[in-house]
Amino acid sequence: EVQLVASGGGLVQPGGSLRLSCVVSGFTFSKSHMAWIRQRPGMGLEWVSGIFAGGGTLRYEGSVKGRFVISRNNDANTLYLQMNNLQPDDTAVYFCSRAHYLGGQYYPEYSDRGQGTQVTVTS
Repeated sequence: EVQLVASGGGLVQPGGSLRLSCVVSGFTFSKSHMAWIRQRPGMGLEWVSGIFAGGGTLRYEGSVKGRFVISRNNDANTLYLQMNNLQPDDTAVYFCSRAHYLGGQYYPEYSDRGQGTQVTVTS
């Protein structure tokens, strides 16, 4: 059974930081490209960041570029997202998922996203 469990969310003020983790099981993590996705209030799912199975080819959605850093620990089956300088528009439920990479873009498996973690940015 595929499981993806995100954690590390919380309530922070604008300009604050959080580090999200996503522990996965049920598939070969070290051979899987991965992505972070989010769902902001009243909106659909959107891709945030992606990373190759080996840890390279980092990509970010425009509004988070320069503020978020994706990484992974293949020995621990864990994906990370370091989020800095958080803004109210970053308020969302964050999920991780496997992803495909084609033509320079990541395509998350949205339906396979697992349990998310809530991030709320407010003063």
